[in-house]
Amino acid sequence: KVDYDVCSNYGNWLYSAGIGNDPRDNRKFNMIKQGLDYDGNGDYIRLWVPELQGIKGADIHTPWALSSAALSQAGVTLGETYPQPVVTAPEWSRHIHQRPGGSPHPRGRRGPAQAAAQHKDRGIDFYFSRKKDA
Repeated sequence: KVDYDVCSNYGNWLYSAGIGNDPRDNRKFNMIKQGLDYDGNGDYIRLWVPELQGIKGADIHTPWALSSAALSQAGVTLGETYPQPVVTAPEWSRHIHQRPGGSPHPRGRRGPAQAAAQHKDRGIDFYFSRKKDA
């Protein structure tokens, strides 16, 4: 069975590209966090990017952040066998060298201790606040 909703799919692609509707200001799609959350060991990347196969574990998500020795051991030369990054977003920095499991749950769920604070901003005032207009 194929589960396909044209509007939902299109909306999700726009949202991921950073051009969809979002009630929160300045939110960006964080590729490093997504990689750690959904491909923690980097198996998917190793399958489709053979140039990085020598990099072990989660470090494959940020090869430009590895030491020269680690890159050399993996057989990777930035700018030759694998390109330098075109851009490195500042918000990626907190996820570089992070290990899978050390991050919050992929869907943002937290333990009971934080449950009360998690929903305090919900409601119509959160989405239509005049604070943004001031």
